[in-house]
Amino acid sequence: MKPYSVLLYYNYTPIPNPEEYRVKHHLFCIENNLLGRIIVAAEGLNGTVSGLKADCDAYMSWLEQDPIFVGTDFDFKIESSDVHTFNKLHVRVKAEIVHSDLPVDPRVKTGKHLKPKEFKEMLKNDPDVVLVDMRSNYEHELGKFKGAYTFDMENLRDLPNHVQEIEHLKGKKVITYCTGGIKCEKASAYLLDQGFENVYQLHGGIIKYGLEEGGEDFDGSCYVFDNRVATPVNSVNPEVISTCHVCNERSDHMVNCANPECNEHLAICPTCLKEMEGACSKECKEHPRKRPYNEKGYYSKNSVGYSPELGFKSFGRNEKIEKKKMAQS
Repeated sequence: MKPYSVLLYYNYTPIPNPEEYRVKHHLFCIENNLLGRIIVAAEGLNGTVSGLKADCDAYMSWLEQDPIFVGTDFDFKIESSDVHTFNKLHVRVKAEIVHSDLPVDPRVKTGKHLKPKEFKEMLKNDPDVVLVDMRSNYEHELGKFKGAYTFDMENLRDLPNHVQEIEHLKGKKVITYCTGGIKCEKASAYLLDQGFENVYQLHGGIIKYGLEEGGEDFDGSCYVFDNRVATPVNSVNPEVISTCHVCNERSDHMVNCANPECNEHLAICPTCLKEMEGACSKECKEHPRKRPYNEKGYYSKNSVGYSPELGFKSFGRNEKIEKKKMAQS
């Protein structure tokens, strides 16, 4: 057993005082040695964290027993790891727990949830089913389900600009999917608003499908937002679909360009990555700000003297400054 766990979760349950809750949540993570990215909003909670298994177990129990969330479903996706998959802890208050700007509320209306087993059976037995990927372009270029429709979009808020591309699917059974399920809550609701009648979503997303059903028919790897950059999903019939940005050979080695002014998400094979010293092009290789070669292709922001405790104190100081500015204006 690997000693660390990586958790991915979301919960669309109203949080009465997001700022107050953010403070309580940040402190719990500090006290339990958890690192990761957590978004708090009036509409709910979204997070991905890593920590020792016992600390992650305590965290899940704490969330489920919180009066705000008692009786709701977090649907934790739990992966194992040899180390922390994050370098920092960020707990932030935002307007939405996934940035979409879509005029929908998944608590009122959303696509029908399919458990991984139901999803698998529906794909195999129903010829009227089509899959639609709701992730960004750099994510589905690395990995996607066989035959899935994809959009050339940078963010979910771009969905309204692309929905006409699947207008011809309105008579089909449309199953949306994403990494952990959160984007599909709003994306499937938006499709219903646009006149799609039979809309479903893969509950728990790609990660849960891989954990529970072996990831069959998911080609490539799944992009994740931590130090791993990508994680394997398919243990049944895996196939690499992405190609190296430099040599065009098949590779699912996803990296960030070493030039911070580029920082593109790209597939670059280990051989080319070493030859290019972590860069995606000759121009980036020769750029004066190029970061040192990193075989994993992951570069965290410089954080001299950073600690989760310092980050918490800094937030409080910045909050006081903002309140003072508002009082003076």
